[in-house]
Amino acid sequence: MKVAIITFPGSNCDYDCWHAVRLVGGEPIYVDHRATDLGRVDAVILPGGFSYGDYLRAGAIASRAPIMRAVRAFAAEGGPVLGICNGFQILCEAGLLPGALLRNRSLRFRCHPCYVRVERTATPFTAACRPGQVLQMPVAHGEGRYYADEATLARLEAEGRIVFRYCTPGGEIREEANPNGSVAHVAGVCSEAGNVVGLMPHPERAAEAVLGSEDGLWLFRSLVDLLEGRLARSA
Repeated sequence: MKVAIITFPGSNCDYDCWHAVRLVGGEPIYVDHRATDLGRVDAVILPGGFSYGDYLRAGAIASRAPIMRAVRAFAAEGGPVLGICNGFQILCEAGLLPGALLRNRSLRFRCHPCYVRVERTATPFTAACRPGQVLQMPVAHGEGRYYADEATLARLEAEGRIVFRYCTPGGEIREEANPNGSVAHVAGVCSEAGNVVGLMPHPERAAEAVLGSEDGLWLFRSLVDLLEGRLARSA
């Protein structure tokens, strides 16, 4: 089960993702932003960081990197793709996910633990979760305020494509639990097919007890369980 981790100039969470994939028994490989082929991989992760220094807009230049053509093709074929923080920004800029990530409402960089509630389990990265499950993961971003216009947000709500919402430790949706002012408290969304997921909190930074939480492993375990199931069915 090979998981491609795309590295851009300025990526800084690529090793964290590599380590988290290894923790759940996957085989991570790095794929450079200049490559034009993903190779034979089973999933793709776009990690956090500051790709290309966040010039123009966060994720804007990275969305046009050579490797993104292969990522688009992989996603179009139903391949699982996860974008974390800057990776989420890249997926939105690339048109693989709806909406945009704007400056935090506070206009300050936010870096601290937060809680999200799992709203959708029908994705490769939440299939092992239960609906309403609360996960503790840290945020670390200056441009994490999710925005979509009213029509897009209504469509996401109707289609059940909001995957995570910011919440209190008890799972309540409250304004004080929203670290960046995201519309409808959105912390993560998915594509129409559900195979592409983006979120602002960092599951790879919540993968071991020493980090304060192991809740992020639910996303990586979900992926490995899915891939193992596919292998078993094809055997």
